[in-house]
This record gives sequence, structure tokens and C-alpha cells, in this order.
Amino acid sequence: MPAGYWSVYIILASDNSLYTGITTDIVRRWQQHCGAAGGARFFRGRKPKQLVYLEDADNRSSASRREAAIKKLTRKQKLILLSSSENRSHLWADKLLPAP
Repeated sequence: MPAGYWSVYIILASDNSLYTGITTDIVRRWQQHCGAAGGARFFRGRKPKQLVYLEDADNRSSASRREAAIKKLTRKQKLILLSSSENRSHLWADKLLPAP
């Protein structure tokens, strides 16, 4: 993904909850969530297990709007989204190490 492009992502947590966020660098953001400085408060007490959804956005504004829309979905709707053709998470599976 070229620098400056934004992505919306969903991470499956160790308690099977789903966390949604945005970033310009999914590898850096994954490492932060795994315990490096700057990870989301959501991951205190739970660990990121797997990147299950990744979708490109053109800019921060569109990424934020999409993140908000996904956060409003029910869990069932989010699980359906994971199998959609927009999901690019499989392209990053070998680049993200599990949380320690």
C-alpha cells in the first residue's frame, strides 16, 4: 500500500471480540496493539489474535467515516463483512506475528 493511503481494519481479540480501527501502516499498528507504545486501550487485558479484515480508503476522512459505519454494525453483520470481497486481510497474514 503506498504511503499516505489509509486502511480500515478489524482485529479479532483473544476474548473473540472485534476491534475496528484505521491506520496508514497496518504492520506498525499491529505491533502497537501487541504491546508496543501507542496501542489501543481496548487491548489492555486482552491480546490481538488475528487481523481479520482490511479495507483501503483514499484518505483519513473516508477511513474515519467507514470505521464509524463498521462500529455501528452488529457482530453478525461484521462477521458477514469479513467474508466480503473488500477484505484484503489475507494479503498481510504472513507479515503480522501473533501477540506474545
